Amino acid sequence: MRHGRKAWVNQVTVQGDDQPAVRSGRWDPLRSVLRLAIPSAGELLLGMLVGLVNTYLVGHLGAASLTAVGLSAHWVMIAMVVFSAVGTGATALIARMVGAQERDTANAVLAQALGIGLIMGVLAVVLLQVSAYPALRLMGAEKEALALGVPYLRLVSSVYVFSAVMFVGSACLRGAGDTRTPLLVMGLVNLTNVSVSWVLVNGSWGMPRLGVMGAAVGEMTARTIGCLLIIALLLRGRSGLSLRWSNCRYDRVLIRRILKIGYPAGIEQLVFRLGMLIFVRIVSALGTVAFAAHQVALNSESLSFMPGFGFAVAATTLVGQGLGARDEQRAERDGYIAFMLAAGLMSVMGVAFVLFARPIVGFFTSDPQVVEQGVLPLRLIGLVQPFLAAMMVFAGALRGAGETLAPMLINGGCVWLLRVPLALLFTRVMGWGLIGAWLAMALDITIRGILLAVRFRRGKWKSINV
Repeated sequence: MRHGRKAWVNQVTVQGDDQPAVRSGRWDPLRSVLRLAIPSAGELLLGMLVGLVNTYLVGHLGAASLTAVGLSAHWVMIAMVVFSAVGTGATALIARMVGAQERDTANAVLAQALGIGLIMGVLAVVLLQVSAYPALRLMGAEKEALALGVPYLRLVSSVYVFSAVMFVGSACLRGAGDTRTPLLVMGLVNLTNVSVSWVLVNGSWGMPRLGVMGAAVGEMTARTIGCLLIIALLLRGRSGLSLRWSNCRYDRVLIRRILKIGYPAGIEQLVFRLGMLIFVRIVSALGTVAFAAHQVALNSESLSFMPGFGFAVAATTLVGQGLGARDEQRAERDGYIAFMLAAGLMSVMGVAFVLFARPIVGFFTSDPQVVEQGVLPLRLIGLVQPFLAAMMVFAGALRGAGETLAPMLINGGCVWLLRVPLALLFTRVMGWGLIGAWLAMALDITIRGILLAVRFRRGKWKSINV
């Protein structure tokens, strides 16, 4: 029986297309990793372009506009924590079910995960609508940035019910091995955002010039359309997953299994994001120009997240499917291949950050003071790209196995025990300014990458039941 299951896995279809990732009748790990990673990387790139386009558009409106959008983005990320918890649990469970040929259970997980996401989205909308002003005030927003940021945050967060459903639905498809559909959906989201934001921020084609609020309307419209498209595709059936109303009834057992895997990931992200809020508060205390430079450098550096995220998704899916098929050796090998590919690509991008930091930063803003302060941080973070790859990919691999506690402790602990204290030391005591804060970030990333690599190498994740 076990031999038969392994034979089926060697014929498993990745991404829902008709060509199996096999070569001469054997599992082809390199091809499997790339077929999952490349569309996932593209999806992240398009997703980031939503933020990058908004940063580009409002960056030329002045430092206050850039700061308002940047501070709001950190609270938006906090809201994403609960969505990521549900998505992580659903991805890991569906990957296991696909590996074990249990498609009916996978469809039941899909319905329950979307239901949880819907509820979490409603809660996120209510909380951000009520707390927008105190949230930005807590972050140290000055008067002008506060006046722009509060309505921006409220408008962007008003559609987070749709964002939650889109996020969870895409995570379920990735668990089934389909990374092309989320890529196509995010492509439409990005196209919509670019079109609407460009017109409304600048007041083109006879439309009103809304400035920062135009960027909010563009993002809001785009994410709503993305949600509707994901639901329509799942109702029709996609990559072996089908949203059936019969599976939408409350299922305590499945919800518990989703949350058992997902809640440590959610706590990890919550602890991490709260630590990041403190870190951002430390940076914002350096002044509006310093924070604007921080935001531009952060958006520039986020380009390297593209391969990291793509290969992390590949590791999550393939490790989960390998364990579901009871092939631990294949799961481990796929995890290492994903890391090596990510480390290679991200190291190349790190070299580009070092050599071309000034033109990269200058693309996002024309303010010479912001450019000057943003160059050194971007060069510094370019040096630790291999460790960032290890941090992202090995965390993804562990989550695919259902081991979410270790990433929670490592990621949350390092932010609070390393990044925040060192940032305070380097900026307040040593007086190193923005470069001191980024030095703390670089050390944090390095230690986390090493610890997660060691955890994966020990192999305890192979015996986890989900």
